[in-house]
Amino acid sequence: MQEIQDKALGIKNWAAEDRPREKLLLKGKASLTDAELIAILLGTGTASLSALDLAKKVLQTTGNNLDELARLNITDLIKTKGIGEAKAITIVAALELGRRRKELSIIEKPRITSSKDAFHQVSADLMDLPHEEFWIILTNRANRIVKKQQISSGGVAGTVADPKMIFKLAVAELASGLILAHNHPSGNLNASQADIALTKKIKEAGVLLEIQLLDHIIVAGKRYFSFADEGML
Repeated sequence: MQEIQDKALGIKNWAAEDRPREKLLLKGKASLTDAELIAILLGTGTASLSALDLAKKVLQTTGNNLDELARLNITDLIKTKGIGEAKAITIVAALELGRRRKELSIIEKPRITSSKDAFHQVSADLMDLPHEEFWIILTNRANRIVKKQQISSGGVAGTVADPKMIFKLAVAELASGLILAHNHPSGNLNASQADIALTKKIKEAGVLLEIQLLDHIIVAGKRYFSFADEGML
């Protein structure tokens, strides 16, 4: 009888939607409680407690307050029966990562308000190259930079920018705005027919995905050409 009860305690015997790991896969991380997230960190429970029950015990020692839990050290954590050194280290490491992320999020990312701002973001990457490269800047609704990334690198005469790759990155980052950028090693500031055609194609695709094309910057040494400034968007 006792053996049957012990087996029932195991998370593996629960319905898939009730197991923390499976629940995360099925419903997303936001659906999990604090205890369920800690249970995933713990991995296993004890002979008499499931990982989730053990996680609840850990939380109870701090009044279910994550800030208080983050202040505990390894010695504090192993006072809870069932929490050994390895589990304590895992909890401390996870909470430290959260603290560091919180610190970084305080630093606001640069905001793009003009073609000059966009040029300054890519000029160091493009202005002195002997070959063409294509970059994108992704922004959020506040026009703050979410990500800047090189898309392709080519020869002196040109490079290929794949719209599918551009929008794959933009969608993955949940971007609201997009700025294209590439260089002309020749120093020619004029947009080619290929540049114009690509810009039109990206703008049209962006409308469908609700990702606005904000500008296309052509870098030629210390100078630049802006599609937005020239009314070409």
